[in-house]
Amino acid sequence: MAAALPVCYHGAISRKECEDLLGHKNKDGAYLIRDSETIQGAMCLCVYKKKVVYTYRLLQTHTGQYTLLTSGGLEETFFKNLDDLIRHYKRKNQGLAMHLRHSVKRKTALLIQHRQQTENPPVEEPQRRLQLSCEEEHDYENAPSSDYVEVLPEQL
Repeated sequence: MAAALPVCYHGAISRKECEDLLGHKNKDGAYLIRDSETIQGAMCLCVYKKKVVYTYRLLQTHTGQYTLLTSGGLEETFFKNLDDLIRHYKRKNQGLAMHLRHSVKRKTALLIQHRQQTENPPVEEPQRRLQLSCEEEHDYENAPSSDYVEVLPEQL
């Protein structure tokens, strides 16, 4: 099973949305991860420092490891998952404009956390609760039909 993405992963938000989220946090070292708008399959690590957002490209190797794209001449460091990468860049002087200090969590994680506190669900694995809560938020039956392909049964 694939590793769960960290709560600072925001998916396909725009650069502008990212800058707004980090600006609203207004703390040096605030960070989030989003999908790249220009390179399909790549992600961006975005870090806030003195009202400026620094963006670093994150790539995943064919073996599933993650690396931060470096400028020429610098050695790449590989991480087995995004949590390890984040843990590494929380340390000072690792090559970022500012070390990672304040995770900006995605809204769905906050909603899930709030829902769990108010409803007192039965005790389950945390991953399973997250999966169920995410599935509940999607209303696939009422989605526009242009977003989905109708699958017809095979004829004998």
